[in-house]
Parts: sequence; C-alpha cells; structure tokens
Amino acid sequence: MKFPTLGEIATKNVVSINIRKSIAEAVGLMFENDHRNVVVVDGSSFRILIASDILKARSQNINLSDQLNILNLEIIPTMTKGNNVLQTLEHLSCNIEYICVIDDDDGSLYGLVTHTDIISNIDPETLMESFCLHDFLKLSKRDKWIKKEMKTSHILNEMAQNSLDSVIIIEDFKPLGIFTTKDVIRVIKNSSDLELPVSSYMSSPVDTIFRGSSIKEAVAFLKNKHYKRAVVVDKDGNMHGVVSQKELISLAYSKWASLMKEHHEELDKINSKLLSRSKKYEIIASTDPLTGLYNRYKFSKLYELSYSTMMERSSAVSLLILDIDNFKKINDTHGHNTGDTVLVKLANLLQGSLRDMDIVCRWGGEEFVLLLLATNLKSSVLLAEKLRENIEKLEIDTVGKITASFGIAELIEGDDLKSTVGRADKALYLAKESGRNCVRTQNEIVN
Repeated sequence: MKFPTLGEIATKNVVSINIRKSIAEAVGLMFENDHRNVVVVDGSSFRILIASDILKARSQNINLSDQLNILNLEIIPTMTKGNNVLQTLEHLSCNIEYICVIDDDDGSLYGLVTHTDIISNIDPETLMESFCLHDFLKLSKRDKWIKKEMKTSHILNEMAQNSLDSVIIIEDFKPLGIFTTKDVIRVIKNSSDLELPVSSYMSSPVDTIFRGSSIKEAVAFLKNKHYKRAVVVDKDGNMHGVVSQKELISLAYSKWASLMKEHHEELDKINSKLLSRSKKYEIIASTDPLTGLYNRYKFSKLYELSYSTMMERSSAVSLLILDIDNFKKINDTHGHNTGDTVLVKLANLLQGSLRDMDIVCRWGGEEFVLLLLATNLKSSVLLAEKLRENIEKLEIDTVGKITASFGIAELIEGDDLKSTVGRADKALYLAKESGRNCVRTQNEIVN
C-alpha cells in the first residue's frame, strides 16, 4: 500500500497575502479567486484567514481597512512536501483544518492540504463498506437547520458565534437550500442587504445522499461533487443530518493507520535508516563541500543524461564556463577564508539566477560550469551578460566588487563533455585576453 506525499496532494493554487495588508484586500482576493481562504504570510510563519474570521471581525465592528494582524489569526501547522499523508493525522484534529505545505529546500510556501485534498486521495477500497451513514450520524453532532424566513444578519451572527461553516435551510423537513462560508464571502463582498431572508442568498437545490449509503459511497459522492459535506436524507427525502469530510477522514484514516501500524512499522524504521544513510552518502559524493553546488563528477553524469534527452528532442543546449577575475590576488591579499566567502557568494548568485532545469557546478578553484538546457548560443550570451552585470554589482565585505569572464559553447551532435568544455574553455581564454569581465563564444575563436 503506497500513501501519497503532501507534495502530491496539496492544493497549489493557493492565494497568499502579507499580514500587513488590509482585511478588505484579503476579502477581495477570496472573491476574485473564488477561494474560501487566504494564507496570511507572517515572516516565517503562516496563518489562515477564513470566512468565520471575517464574520467575527464584522460582529466586533472591526474596520475592514485595518491590517490583518489585528485579527490575531491562528498560526497553522507547516509540513514539508516530502512528508507522507499519514503524518498529517496528528494535525487534522479538533478545530485545525489546514496544513501549510512548504518546500523541502527553502521553506517557501508550496501549497495547502485541507480535508478536500485528503478526501480526494482516499482509496475507497480501504474503507468499511458495511458501515452506513445512518449508524454514523448517531455519533455525529447535530448540524444547524433553519427556516427560509430567517434574516441573513441573524444567520451571520450565529455562524460567527458558533464557528459554523454552513447551515441547512429546510421546509417541511426537506432540505431547501444550503448557506456556506462561500456564500458568506459573497454577501459581504457585495455589501448585500442582510435584512433579507437567508433564502435570498442560499445555494439551491441541495444535492443529497441516502442515509443507507456506505462510507465508501459517501467518500465517492464528496470526491465527485467536490463538496466539503454531504447532506443526508431518508427514503422520503426528509432531512436526516450532515456528514463532513473531517468526520469521514477520521473513519478512513483510522483504518489506514492501523494497517500501517500492524504491517509496516518495523519495515518503515529500517527503510528510514537506509534511506537516510543512502542520501547522506549520495550528497557527499555529488556536491562541492564549500558551495553546495554539484561537483565535477556529478556534473558529468548529468551532462550525459541531458545530452541524450535534448538530442532526442532536437533541442539546443549550451555550456557556459565562468572564471572569477584576479581571484589569486583576492586570496593573496585577504586570505583564503575571504576567498572562500567570495566563492560561496557567487555560487548563491548563480543558483538564484538560473531556472530549475539548468545545471550549475563548481568545476574547480574559481571556475564554475553551467549547462543551459533548451538554450541556443544567442540566448546563452544574453544570460551570461546578465550574470556578468549581477556579479559586478555584488558587494563583498573587505573585498568590495569582483568581476568574472565567460566562455560559451553550444553542444554539437556527437559532442562529449571534454570537447564541449574544450571549446568553452578556449572562449573563456579569449575573454581573459580581451581584458576580462566580458563574454566570448565559440564562434569568436580563431583557429
């Protein structure tokens, strides 16, 4: 049984806003993007703004032009995208319904995991097909049922006070409509007349599911409809109750967790140790210990793989060598520790300036090699000029400014790494001969 990672199931089209922005701006983002929530970035922490927070602000007469930090929004848990979905169980309890997924490398916002994402990735075959909603609803808390004549303002206040994310409007014991947090955002954004009855703004008709349905069928219903809750009725269509994603998750994952615990606990521990040790040795063998970039050995392997792929696609590939000008003088004048600082600063600049698909390595000493995929010679020159200018702008303590020279070669069919590097190296030599701090290409080499 394979459980997905958070990176695989997270909702990536997340809307985020800085905590210094106004509440009104956040509401606008919700409305424009048709979202029920907004991630609020507070330094290295992440908070969540949901409709109930807006309702509470309204009931407390907080001005929507105020900054978001006035709301004291709850910090939500964060987990890296490589984590297994089962590791979310400890967080998806009580009133916490969101987990912020961050990138494993730099801790940047990657996405959100909600009950919707989890319910969409449950394998129904693992659920209890004989466990019916009728039995389950006996254990569930009673949801809020109201009449269609009730004023919208009263409903908003009650939702705020009781942290309700929906109410069901019934008539003659049958579900007539539903009023959810999505509707709340809409009426607030549109400055709707809240003295009108809730029936003016409810969503209708209501999709329902029969109370005799199994948990498996309920999961499939929510998954296909993209709903957060299922409205349950009896055979006559009379209201029976509401079951939420969260409640279904508690059933589904308890079964998954017990299976894992019984059959895989010991194996997981062994695998974790082996993977950890393997990754540690792989990193040591593949990276330059000073800059953290790929080393020459790893670069040669990636070159072979990239060369084969790009030649199959008839796509251009360019190789760029850059060398820090007068680096020996920096070491002689300021010492090797300062020289190391210069190398690290330059490595960080290169990593931050390239695409994810490009490959950069420390070739040796003060030389760096870049492999630019799907990039011809002309485009490579433009990138090299941009890098050259950015390097020239670097301010390094005690050293001041530095410059670098560049040599570029475009891969030719039949090329191996040695021949490609050889042409780029000749272009680099020409750049040095031309006064340094410039870019030269294989086309400028005089045989």
